[in-house]
Amino acid sequence: MALIECIPNISEGRDAALVDRFAHAVARTPGVYLLDRSSDISHHRSVLTFAGTADAVAVAVLALFEQAVATIDLRQHHGVHPRIGAIDVVPFVPLEDASMDDCIALARRVGTEVATRWHVPVYLYEEAAMQPHRRPLEQIRKGQFEGLAEKMRKDEWQPDFGPATPHPSAGASAIGARMPLIAYNINLATDRLDVARKIAAAVRHSSGGLRFVKAMGVPLADRGIVQVSMNLTDYRRTPIARVFELVKREAARYGVTILDSELIGLIPSDALVHTAQYYLQLDAFSSSHVLESRLRHAMSLNAPASPDNVKQPL
Repeated sequence: MALIECIPNISEGRDAALVDRFAHAVARTPGVYLLDRSSDISHHRSVLTFAGTADAVAVAVLALFEQAVATIDLRQHHGVHPRIGAIDVVPFVPLEDASMDDCIALARRVGTEVATRWHVPVYLYEEAAMQPHRRPLEQIRKGQFEGLAEKMRKDEWQPDFGPATPHPSAGASAIGARMPLIAYNINLATDRLDVARKIAAAVRHSSGGLRFVKAMGVPLADRGIVQVSMNLTDYRRTPIARVFELVKREAARYGVTILDSELIGLIPSDALVHTAQYYLQLDAFSSSHVLESRLRHAMSLNAPASPDNVKQPL
């Protein structure tokens, strides 16, 4: 069965009852598995992670839009995370037996439907983008909701689907297809926003840092600290441990320590395997050494583990 993961980012992180409604809209969709949910007060943002067949995922995303367009008003929305829409971004990620082409087709199908039903302008991004300058999500978000109307007056920022002006309360949405990324934040034991921004600049690729890292420094007013908020777009080529160590080293330059870190959504097990290799210096360590992975492999063969279907040596 071809499975597709979807990780919509919703511009609501403070009304728990409303986020419950969004989560229930996904969870009650036949054929969809709601895997994770997280909300952040300072970011004023929630992220849902779910998976299913293309048809089932499409139904769940449209159910989310129905709820969000009716309940979220970006004219009253303020948070530290950039956003252009009530449902700000909807990425589709290929899982088992699904291809990137499947996700691109789904992004275009859902984008057309969103624009038709709710008159929300839709921009296609990453692998689904129809124009090169729209591949990076940060380019689409530049100017945010407040600058969207002016931005859309330019020919190069006419939407791929929908009206040439923002929805009055729901803005616009970016819908795309991409490979798995890790949304990873590191919280610093300081309230100095200038330090977080300097570290983010040192870490992100666009300003000379690590390849496949996007980063920004933001305040977490509810905790009285600052955060380096990141997307790691290829954890295989830039492992999470390397990112953590660079942030730690840069923070030390300013006499600041790391308080803690957090994941938004889920993380591929391979990323944790790389982290274990780095910090524990395990020789030839791989996911095959993880008990649950070995068990899943044995079960997939519909037979008890035996010398013939167990990788050697242990």
